[in-house]
Amino acid sequence: MLYVIHRANHPELAYRGGQGPIIHLEADLQRVVAWADANGRRWAFSLSNAGAVYAQFRRQLEQLDQVNWPAVAAIDFRSADVKEGKQAEFLLHQSFPWEMVDRIGVWSRGIAQQVANATRGVTHRPRIEVRPDWYY
Repeated sequence: MLYVIHRANHPELAYRGGQGPIIHLEADLQRVVAWADANGRRWAFSLSNAGAVYAQFRRQLEQLDQVNWPAVAAIDFRSADVKEGKQAEFLLHQSFPWEMVDRIGVWSRGIAQQVANATRGVTHRPRIEVRPDWYY
């Protein structure tokens, strides 16, 4: 999806503001799963785009080896296998607790400053890092 936002040319996407304002929220997978299980929240991960009708889902952390990790890490995803594998997703039903966010990745220092301003006075303040390598 970030690539589609970056390209800003998809006919069904009204947003055309680019990837710069997009922030990434990072959390520890093991911790999130433990929280979800303790709180009766459903979770799963997909092996490709979770919105596709052909998506396959898994619900056991032992099945993480079925994710195409080389595709997830790839920066060239013209190959159909890489393109599909790169879209693997972790999903948590209903909501995600803000307190579990460990890091916020942003495109630029300007966005980092906006995030810092937005989280000023908030009890939980995840670290903010400029991570252009997380973007296209």
